[in-house]
Amino acid sequence: MGSKSDAQRAALIEQATVDCYNEDEQVTGFFTMIEENLEVPFKTVVLGIDVTVERIDLTIEGRIVALCRRGVARQVIAILDLPLPTPPPPGAEWIDAYRHWCR
Repeated sequence: MGSKSDAQRAALIEQATVDCYNEDEQVTGFFTMIEENLEVPFKTVVLGIDVTVERIDLTIEGRIVALCRRGVARQVIAILDLPLPTPPPPGAEWIDAYRHWCR
């Protein structure tokens, strides 16, 4: 028997992928849900450096990425590799669902 958070995660995965016919469409479904629900900008730490996640994007290769900034420097980081702050920003449950789905 799964926990309540497992059931919530499963519901999010179902919501993101309900009308999708293949994996590319499923990734696009997750991207849409993350983009619509994740509150940006937010601050996090990447390799010990404070950064601001400005927005989320979908690459031409079909990867969901975070566009991070520190001063004038900008870096794209795969959402699967992005460390989330504690507490996570509102909408981060979609990133968790996507990470779980990718396993």
